[in-house]
Amino acid sequence: MREIVLDTETTGLDPKTGDRIVEIGAVELFNHVATGTTYHQYINPKRDMPHEAFQVHGLSEEFLSDKPVFEQIGQAFLDFVGDSKMIIHNASFDMKFLNAELRWMNLPELPWEQAIDTLAIARKKFPGAQVSLDALCRRYGIDNTARTLHGALLDSEILAEVYLELIGGRQPDFALQVDQGQSGVSAADLNWRPKPRPTPLAGRITAQEQAAHDAFVEKMGENALWRQG
Repeated sequence: MREIVLDTETTGLDPKTGDRIVEIGAVELFNHVATGTTYHQYINPKRDMPHEAFQVHGLSEEFLSDKPVFEQIGQAFLDFVGDSKMIIHNASFDMKFLNAELRWMNLPELPWEQAIDTLAIARKKFPGAQVSLDALCRRYGIDNTARTLHGALLDSEILAEVYLELIGGRQPDFALQVDQGQSGVSAADLNWRPKPRPTPLAGRITAQEQAAHDAFVEKMGENALWRQG
């Protein structure tokens, strides 16, 4: 089962008043496992960036001036998503913008039922609690320290972790075996393996922690396991 965890950044709150998408980020999941395949695109909104939008996204008009307009990337975005379910936090907001952009291009709009709203899931699971992406990261102990500014790809990567927790943990169905006669399961699905990330994740160990580890291994002598290989 293929799913796309998706986030957009925009110049404002409503495409009807001229606001546009300036960034799309998406992460591919297969059977609830990140494959390493992502989609990331900055977009020239063809309008001035309000100051408050610049403060939130860290993007400037100068930075976006040489980026493609949505008309140049719309079909490629649709091809990437395909008919996969889209995992979105506050799906009504992103879908409103995506479908407005697609409509202006005379391209097929994304069906609303194709979106899974993690905000709605969180509100149902934690009634009365804060359910922003940052609040859910705190609840589940997910590291979001890099999220000093909104960025579509980083937010979609964080949302992927939140989504897996919301639906019951990182292995929600513990599907260790698949019935080959199961309807809808193809040979390609059975043989699927995650792809390596095109860009490795940055290490989270600090220089002090590395130094402490090296000193510990040094005391263990030449036959220490960490010295082998």
